[in-house]
Amino acid sequence: MTALPLARRLRGPLFFPVTAFAPDGGLALDAFRAHVRAGIEAGAGAVFACCGTGEFHALAPEEFHACVAAAVEEAAGRVPVVAGTGYGTALALHYAGLAERAGADGLLALPPYLVAADQPGLLRHYTALAEGTALDVIVYQRANAVLTPESVVRLTEVPGVIGLKDGVGDLDLMQRVVSAVRSARPGREPLYFNGLPTAELTGLAYRGIGVHLYSSAVFCFAPEIALAFHRALLGDEGDGTGTDDAAVNRLLDVFYRPLAELRDQGAGYAVSLVKAGVRLRGGEVGEVRSPLSEPAPRHVARLAELIDQGLTLVGELKG
Repeated sequence: MTALPLARRLRGPLFFPVTAFAPDGGLALDAFRAHVRAGIEAGAGAVFACCGTGEFHALAPEEFHACVAAAVEEAAGRVPVVAGTGYGTALALHYAGLAERAGADGLLALPPYLVAADQPGLLRHYTALAEGTALDVIVYQRANAVLTPESVVRLTEVPGVIGLKDGVGDLDLMQRVVSAVRSARPGREPLYFNGLPTAELTGLAYRGIGVHLYSSAVFCFAPEIALAFHRALLGDEGDGTGTDDAAVNRLLDVFYRPLAELRDQGAGYAVSLVKAGVRLRGGEVGEVRSPLSEPAPRHVARLAELIDQGLTLVGELKG
């Protein structure tokens, strides 16, 4: 295992694998291993196991532990493995302990379950999580857990909190967060992530405020397209130099915008459509668990068309 801290290892396309289920609904661990292995071999910069795309909400604790351990074994130190955690503070700490025992490198803290907490409550929750684990923590703000710039400044002072993933999409708020933290902690800013569904669609806007890391659901089923976009957006070094905005715009127009429009056709498609895409590319990952539902057949057919269009465009860009 590398001695580099997690914050220095999170580079390149971030891979959020789906969790594989068998026809009887049980965990299909061999299929999950194959999916994770394929993503790493395709060029993933990190594996975020059992997070939103991985149906964290639908996993029993023992299934969660088995999947995280499998991802760690498949990664074998080549890339970091970050595990999801969530629910209330007690359960978040329980899942953090399971992830730690499975060998994970860090945690993505999903919003607390159900309640709409105030800022002091959210700060107590994430502080208790960071203090209760040896793993580094990335806080995922979205839905019922949206932080003010002042709260983010306070969180960055908590040892173990290394990043903020934004699933809100309020660029004004994110700019104020980045500015407030930079002013309060110059030279010690955390990592920032674009965590919106189909994050590539807003990649240019987030890049403009200095947010280069993002979650790529497309990497699950079309790593060729995801890698081409990542290179065009951020350059070969992934730092925003040597970019190709013309290629970015072509990929947005031909593939990512239509994909986002398709994603919006059904509830839960940010997960179920991704899983359908993995199956279209040969992954035996099964269907989603309830309460999610499978996408309509016509939408899966449209997804297949979009994948073909995206792959054709990637070939043209290379040529």
